[in-house]
Amino acid sequence: MLILAAASASVGVAAGPVPGDPTEILPLWPALPPGAPATLPPERFIERATAGQPHDRYAEQIARPTITVFRPQRPNGNAVLLVPGGGYHLVVTDKEGYETARWLNARGITAFVLRYRLPGGGWAHRADVPLQDAQRAIRLVRAHAAGFQINPERVAVMGFSAGGHVAASLAVRHAASVYEPVDAADRLSARPDVAALLYPVISMGEHAHPGSRDELLGKAPAAADVAAYSPDRTVGAGTPPTILVHAVDDDVVPVENSLAMFGALRAAHIPAELHVFEKGGHGFGLRLPQTNSAARWPDLFLAFAQTHGFIG
Repeated sequence: MLILAAASASVGVAAGPVPGDPTEILPLWPALPPGAPATLPPERFIERATAGQPHDRYAEQIARPTITVFRPQRPNGNAVLLVPGGGYHLVVTDKEGYETARWLNARGITAFVLRYRLPGGGWAHRADVPLQDAQRAIRLVRAHAAGFQINPERVAVMGFSAGGHVAASLAVRHAASVYEPVDAADRLSARPDVAALLYPVISMGEHAHPGSRDELLGKAPAAADVAAYSPDRTVGAGTPPTILVHAVDDDVVPVENSLAMFGALRAAHIPAELHVFEKGGHGFGLRLPQTNSAARWPDLFLAFAQTHGFIG
C-alpha cells in the first residue's frame, strides 16, 4: 500500500488518505509495469480543493498503477471499473473516482477506481500505457471475482474525459496485444461487458482535445496514429454495448466526440445509447444540481446496464 503525506486543506499541496477512504488498494503488476524507464517518475498526490469544499485530489507521474476497491455492504454481483480523467497528464481521485464508487456501492455494485500510468512518464510505447493498465485491471478483477463477490460476466467500465478515452480504447481494443502476459490473470478476457463514456475524449483528429492528444501521441502525430488511437475508427463486432453522456456546452471536449462514437457504434450495429444535454459543461461527475437534467445520467447508466445483463 502507498504511504502518502497527510492531507491538507490548502490548494496545491501534498495530499494523502482522509477518513473514509478505502484501504484496499491493489497493485496492477507483480513487478515493474511494462516498458518501465530506468528511473521511475516521482509520484505526487495533490489536493486542489479549498478549505470546507469537497476533496478534489489528483495523482500525477504515476509509477505504480493500482485499483482501489470499494465494496458494498450487500454486493449484487455487478462490478464497475472507474477510469477518471485528467487530460492524460494527471488522474483525478475524488470527483470522478471515489464519489462515483460510493454512489455505485449504495446500489450494491462493487467499484474499482483505476489509477493508471500516464503517457509522459518515460514509458516505452507511451500511447499504449493507459490501455495496458486498463486491460490488466479488468483481468485482475475477473481473476479475483470470487473474493470480490462479483460475477466475472458482469464487469463494466466507466470512463470520464481522458479516462473516457481509456475506457473507449478498452472497449474497442480489449483483445489487442499491448503487453506480454505476466501471470494466469492475463489469460482472461479484458472485454468489458458494458461501457459507459462520460464526456469522453474520442477523436485524435478533428474535434480532438489538444492536451490529451499531445500527451498521448506527441505534438505532431502521424496520420496512422491519429486513426489507430481514435476509438470511433476501430469499433468492431466485439465492442460491448455502450452508453455515452455529454453536454452541448462542454467547452473542453466538444460534444462531437460522443456524436462520432455513437455514429460508429450504430454503423457497426453495437447496442448503444447517446444522451446529450443542453447544459452541464465538462467534468461534472456527480456534482451537478438536481435541477440540471444531466444530473440524471447515473440512473440512465443503471437502466442501460440492466438492459444488458446487470441485475437491479
